[in-house]
Amino acid sequence: MSGLRYVYALCRPLEAPLQAQLTGVAGAPAKPLHHHGLVAVVSEVPEQDFTEEALRAHLEDLDWLAATARAHQGVIDALTVVTTPLPLRLATVFRDDSGVRSMIESREEHFRRTLDRLTGRVEWGVKVYLESERAEESEAAEAAEERSAPKAASGRDYLRLRRQQTRASEDLWQRAETFATGLHERLAVFAEESRLHAPQNATLSGAAGRNVLNAAYLVPRDRSEEFVELVDRTKDDAPGLRVELTGPWAAYSFAGELPGEGGS
Repeated sequence: MSGLRYVYALCRPLEAPLQAQLTGVAGAPAKPLHHHGLVAVVSEVPEQDFTEEALRAHLEDLDWLAATARAHQGVIDALTVVTTPLPLRLATVFRDDSGVRSMIESREEHFRRTLDRLTGRVEWGVKVYLESERAEESEAAEAAEERSAPKAASGRDYLRLRRQQTRASEDLWQRAETFATGLHERLAVFAEESRLHAPQNATLSGAAGRNVLNAAYLVPRDRSEEFVELVDRTKDDAPGLRVELTGPWAAYSFAGELPGEGGS
């Protein structure tokens, strides 16, 4: 290999070889690099695309970024089928094999402890949304009530009307948050670990509705079917709310701090 080394993940030695046709970023095949009983899954990428300056430019190119993220995730997904990978961040690159080995040695005990904790486990994501039409209905009802109400005789009457309208909207959000909190508590008891992430911005995510729960759960692989059934049983419990389940994923949310982009 003569280009830079793009590192996707660390794992224990594989019991079976990687898929022969498994390609990663820039269409290069993903290969194992063994060191001290650990394996870095790497591929060769062109230096001109992954220098610090080139990466800054590429990260502004949404098409390049999306293609790179898909290729990166494709390798992680393939690894998740056959082992427990410790995924590294997008665009983690090193000058050569020696740089990858040095990275492993610098945090070897941390990698081993984390792999011990994550082995045999996968991550499931659960999101709860307040359906956009419910939110819009609430806002429309407020507007209609304000238009149809007689003109307030005093400032006090106007404030009372506004409080009533605000309370109706707050009740809707409160019901959504109460459901989301209860669901998270049940799932967290089942899972070995859980993480609450910040709600997603609808403009950025493109998802319909207001995100009131964005959580990840670390679940033993052999109990995943039970976890999925537990989530499915809640989907009809709260009309107007949408529960979305994704996974199983490599345990991104539980891997801790790992080497990031632009390794040396």
